[in-house]
Amino acid sequence: MLPISLGMAWLLLGPLCLWLLVKGSNPERAGAVATLALLEAGTIAMSVLPHPAVPAARPAAAHTLRAPPARSAAPKPRSRSAAAPEQAGPHSHSATPAPASCDERAQVPRLARKQPGGSLLLSWPATPHECDRAVVALRTRDRKLLIWLRTTRHAAPRETRPGVLTLPVHVRSGTASLTVPLHGKTRYTATDGRSGHRIPRSVT
Repeated sequence: MLPISLGMAWLLLGPLCLWLLVKGSNPERAGAVATLALLEAGTIAMSVLPHPAVPAARPAAAHTLRAPPARSAAPKPRSRSAAAPEQAGPHSHSATPAPASCDERAQVPRLARKQPGGSLLLSWPATPHECDRAVVALRTRDRKLLIWLRTTRHAAPRETRPGVLTLPVHVRSGTASLTVPLHGKTRYTATDGRSGHRIPRSVT
């Protein structure tokens, strides 16, 4: 309470004493000087009193600083529980099969053989990771049936746009093949659309 009272005295009497020093008469100035001297002496005396109280405040601060280690020790059970998912992780990965992949690329049919019923059988040498689908684009020009063929992993056995088909690929004895429905285009000559070269017919 004494420091608060001294502070209030400075707030109230300090400005008044300064005003009396400037505007007051000689007795008022003397009283103002005496009041300021008392306030200053009280302030100097108060500066000596807080030192004994400082050691008592420091242990309290030390206790508050020691509390966080207890809080940091609490997550230890969490780390133990987290060890179980880490141990289970490799088992889950080993149980999950790796995603299948295939060789997506543009293919040049080696043989083109017309099938009964108005279809065309295209074949080429299969790769070790041959895709099970292929996108086939067809276009007619000057009695030629231009064919663009690309193997893909997409499994959408429907037309994506006019003249483009997604067809299944069959692999047997190292040869990949697919059947293209011609829809009345049997009189055209099968031709590779990229090179413009005729696709050879099967000998048999």
